[in-house]
Amino acid sequence: MHFRGSAQEGRPVAVVLRPLGLGDLLTGVPAIRAVRAAVPDHRLVLATTAALAPLAGLVDAVDDVLPARELEPLDWDRPPPELAVDLHGKGPASHVVVAGLHPGRLLTFAGPGWPGPTWHPDEHEVRRWCRLVSEGLGIDADPDALDLAVPAVPPPVTGAALVHPGAAFPGRRWPPERFAAVARELADAGHDVRITGGPAERDLAAAVARGAGLPDDAVLAGRTSTLELAATVAAARVVVSGDTGVAHLATAYRRPSVVLFGPVSPALWGPPARTGAHGPLHVVLWHGDGTGDPWGTELDPALARITVEEVAAALEGLRAYL
Repeated sequence: MHFRGSAQEGRPVAVVLRPLGLGDLLTGVPAIRAVRAAVPDHRLVLATTAALAPLAGLVDAVDDVLPARELEPLDWDRPPPELAVDLHGKGPASHVVVAGLHPGRLLTFAGPGWPGPTWHPDEHEVRRWCRLVSEGLGIDADPDALDLAVPAVPPPVTGAALVHPGAAFPGRRWPPERFAAVARELADAGHDVRITGGPAERDLAAAVARGAGLPDDAVLAGRTSTLELAATVAAARVVVSGDTGVAHLATAYRRPSVVLFGPVSPALWGPPARTGAHGPLHVVLWHGDGTGDPWGTELDPALARITVEEVAAALEGLRAYL
């Protein structure tokens, strides 16, 4: 367990389970803050993946981070917590993970043998977990409490237009040649364009950079730590991405963004309707009906219907921020 303070404070403990990916962690932040508000005297431990632990440290409600592996028992070597909350899923596979801590109180969505609030499949991810905490702990939860602290590490670049072509599954990846066309237009307009991504997306990012006529050092994919990526988004001029974790970072840092949705409806995972000094901060493009496969191995037809011209028009709408 990674402690930021003393483990021997004698305070009651609340454990919140929220592993999975970057977007999952970020959409769970308002619910995590609501748990903190419900039990302000507790030491709040967030169980999440080792890869996300650095970002968990940017959530002001979190005291400690417990590394978690997907749907596996937690390495908990302390007395049972007073409260355990399942922010992972709706079924017994994740419920048993938190129940295995033998907490004094357990909060999960309802299921066979499990009491709790009812799961609504058509609910936005942020609001779903806020409602679980609100109904289960009797506390108001603010779905817009999505902000993160800015990392202390310096970003490799500030004021850049970030293009993020990657996504976890092919069904959610807009064609790289279209991302390249958008990157080229941004560069032609005088922006410092950088292509972001994880280590596994370096080749994809390099292909986008080549297609846009950008130099090699425009590729940040595989060259930034998790915290450096977050710092880069926090200092960005604008972010263009698909439905993936970087889009949620843009939301967390209130940076103007254009987000391309395909198989998943933005009504379930889209950014909040925030307005800044010059109008809407986040522009969502979507031509779907909500029946696509988010784990698909082929480009989703709805995502394929988004054109370069539409993205360019969306960026034009954000011009006052640029």
